[in-house]
Amino acid sequence: MNCFPLLVLLVLLSCGRNSSDLSGDKNTSRGMNSINQNADSARLYKHVEFLTSINPPRNSENIASLNQAANYIERELREYGLSTGEQKWKVGGEEFRNVIASYNPEKPGRLIVGAHYDVCGDQPGADDNASAVAGLLETARLVAMKKPDLDYRIDFVAYNLEEPPHFSTSEMGSYVHAKSLKDQQVPVIGMICYEMIGYFSDKPRSQGFPSDELAAKYPNTGNFIIVVGLEQQKEFSERVYSLMKATNALDVQKINFPSPVGLAGLSDHKNYWLFGFPAVMINDTSFLRNPNYHKTSDTIGTLNFTKIAAVVDASLNAILNF
Repeated sequence: MNCFPLLVLLVLLSCGRNSSDLSGDKNTSRGMNSINQNADSARLYKHVEFLTSINPPRNSENIASLNQAANYIERELREYGLSTGEQKWKVGGEEFRNVIASYNPEKPGRLIVGAHYDVCGDQPGADDNASAVAGLLETARLVAMKKPDLDYRIDFVAYNLEEPPHFSTSEMGSYVHAKSLKDQQVPVIGMICYEMIGYFSDKPRSQGFPSDELAAKYPNTGNFIIVVGLEQQKEFSERVYSLMKATNALDVQKINFPSPVGLAGLSDHKNYWLFGFPAVMINDTSFLRNPNYHKTSDTIGTLNFTKIAAVVDASLNAILNF
C-alpha cells in the first residue's frame, strides 16, 4: 500500500463524512450462495511464510524475486484447477507481469478480485501485502472447490508494481489490467481489492485516528476490517459491505469517499475507478493501526491468521452473491 502525507490525510478524512458512512450498518442482506467459515488459516500462513521468506525482497529492483513470487502464485492457482494466464508489460526495459486465474471463463460479465504482490523497499511485507495475496489465493481455492453456480466470471488477479516509485502511474499492474478491460469493452460488475488484511488488535485504543472527528465514529479497538468505496458507486460498495457483514465472521466497517483522490485511492482499486468501473478496497486501516507499515518489522509473527480467514469468509459471501 502506498504512503501518504499525514497532513493531506487529515484534511481528506475530516471532510464530507457522516457517521452512517463510518459505522456498522445493522441492515444486512444475505445472498443465494450461503457459505460457512471455510477459509484455512494454515494455508494462509503457508502463503505468507513463502512470500516473506523471498530474498532479496520482492520489490521492483529485484526482478528475480518478483518472478519467484509470481511463479508461486501461478502454480497455486493452477493446482486449484483454475485456468491461468499472464499479462506482461515493460518498464525501463524490464518485463513485469500480472498473474490471472479465471472461474467461469465463458461468462461475459466479470467480477475482479485482486491484490498486489510487490513490496515497498527492503522489507518482508507480511501485512503489506502478503496477507492480501494469501487471502486472494485462499478465496480462489474456495471458489474452485465449491464450484458455485454463478452467471458471471470471476478473475483473480495478482498485480505487480503497486508500490512506489510506480504508484499512481500507468506502470502499475492494476492500471495495465483495468485499461485492458476498458479497451476490450469487457462488462465489469466490479472490482474487490484485498490490501493489508492481516493486522488486528483486541486492545482498547489500539486503533489510531488522524482526527478527533473520526475517533468519535470508529471503534477504538483495531479488530475490524473496513470496506472503502466511493459515494458515486455507493450501490456497489454497500452491496459488498452488507454481504460481508451478514456472515458475522468479524466486525465490518465502511466508508464511502466523495472523491477518488488522496486517501480513498491508496491501492489498486484506484485504477478501476479511473476507467469507470465500480471498485472497493478491503483493508485493516494500514498505517492508522499497524506500526510496522513499510518497515522491516512487518513480519509474519505480527499477523492474526484467524482474522485473515474471517476476512476471506466474509469477502467470499460478497464475491459469490453478485
